[in-house]
Amino acid sequence: MGELNLLATFTGSLLAALVLGYIAQRLRLSPIVGYLLAGIVVGPFTPGFVADRAAAHQLAEIGVILLLFGIGLKFQLAELVAVWRVAVPGALIQSAFSTLAAAALLRLLGWPWASGIVLGLAISVASTVVMAKVLMANRDLHTQIGHIALGWTVVEDLITVMLLLALPMVFGTDGGGAGAFALAGFKIVALAVAVWLLGRWVIPVILEKIAATRSTELFTLSVLTLALGIAAASSAVFGVSVELGAFLAGLAVGRSEFAARAGGDALPMRDAFAVLFFVSVGMLFDAKALLSQPLATATLLLVILAVKPLTALLTARLLGKPMDIAIPVGASFSQVGEFSFILGTVAQRLGVLSEAGWNALIAASIISIALNPAIYAWARRLRPGAAAGALPPEHELPPPDKNRCVLIGYGPVGRTVHGILESAGTKVSIIELNLDTVRRLRSAGYDALYGDALRPGMLEEAGIERVGSLILSADLQDGAEIVRLARAVNPELRILARCEHLREAAALRKAGATVVACGEAEIAVALAGAVTADTDAGTVIQQQTEIRTRLYRGA
Repeated sequence: MGELNLLATFTGSLLAALVLGYIAQRLRLSPIVGYLLAGIVVGPFTPGFVADRAAAHQLAEIGVILLLFGIGLKFQLAELVAVWRVAVPGALIQSAFSTLAAAALLRLLGWPWASGIVLGLAISVASTVVMAKVLMANRDLHTQIGHIALGWTVVEDLITVMLLLALPMVFGTDGGGAGAFALAGFKIVALAVAVWLLGRWVIPVILEKIAATRSTELFTLSVLTLALGIAAASSAVFGVSVELGAFLAGLAVGRSEFAARAGGDALPMRDAFAVLFFVSVGMLFDAKALLSQPLATATLLLVILAVKPLTALLTARLLGKPMDIAIPVGASFSQVGEFSFILGTVAQRLGVLSEAGWNALIAASIISIALNPAIYAWARRLRPGAAAGALPPEHELPPPDKNRCVLIGYGPVGRTVHGILESAGTKVSIIELNLDTVRRLRSAGYDALYGDALRPGMLEEAGIERVGSLILSADLQDGAEIVRLARAVNPELRILARCEHLREAAALRKAGATVVACGEAEIAVALAGAVTADTDAGTVIQQQTEIRTRLYRGA
């Protein structure tokens, strides 16, 4: 019965998210709005199918872990250190000011100071999941804006860990005193050191052994095990959030040569499970709560949608960041999420937060999450550079460079093509599944990525949107799908594809290949040329052209 309930929850939640996410997209709204509505539809406060919220939350946690793991893969440690001088004071100032503002406003409504402070602390924390999704949708995730915003949330996560320890000490009867804080700090440092050691000495060896088997399934399984295992161990052994553990795991794997392939393997599962996070949040929403506590909900929304973003914006400016960066960074914090619910749950258990406060927190959280994508997009248009019709350099996408090429496969054909391109002065990025070949190319100074070109994100990692041509030098079973993926990202791309059989040529051309070279046809042309070698050159060329035209036309 339990297995059936889990399957029904998973299927029903995804179906509702698919339908309502599609409708939201068609209405030019963020799909996140559709996912939240899907949670309301399958939740316990609406008639019809009711999903198991506990099961949905557990499934959603997998998506959160994979999302943070993927962010860590792309997030270079040097970039994190570079924004630390903004992220640490920014998180402290914004959290303190938001908490005080919420507590003071709620006090005017007659709420106790304790409840106001707890609610203020809860809404001062931004959702990393929501932020990452919005940053990705606006192509800001891997820019300075994304680095600052995510570094900021990492600090907020650390603050939240301390708060979860502090609440029982302040409001409970079995507090552990200052020693518990010292122990928590030690555990966080120990976790960072442990993950760093794993990333330097253990993880690369494990992934290399798995990669040597040439088994795609085993490599994908190893990536999942690392992401989920380190995240779970971080929570169980070191007492920190699984989100922070997953992020550190991504940082560790991202320092290795397996980063691109690991990201591609985790991406499809990440997106499916991450949707369940928003569904599980939507399941918490009770419309009666919104009606029963309208002033408290409105107060929390005022702090979330106005006070938090403005505080973050002003703090970023005080710390030396230009308005083009400060405005979107501030807007990214106009929401709350997963840690808000955790803090609220602990406060409820300690008797600090009433049912009315919990309902106001849930209502404000869901509304802010639904509005955040639109607020962020609006804020980006307010930047001085955007008003002048220009984007800062980090957002500018240069036109495709005809002297740059992505080459898939480095067998005999790939080596030959690479040599010709290099002699012509073309800069080539190579995607290859043979790890030893990738290492040789990198040691020789070439740009080479280890991974499967069909995996989501791999072509983007190679810079497909900025190159002038793509060459499939290997005979790939799913070559047409790679062509479609590349063409969708870069419509101006010149694509040269290879296949072995004539029946595959039509599919490649239909997918968008500019030139198709088929092994069967080219062998026939070569043999015809050898048979007629004694005739004059003009006749040989004419016959070869006729053969090639006839064969490719019939394909």
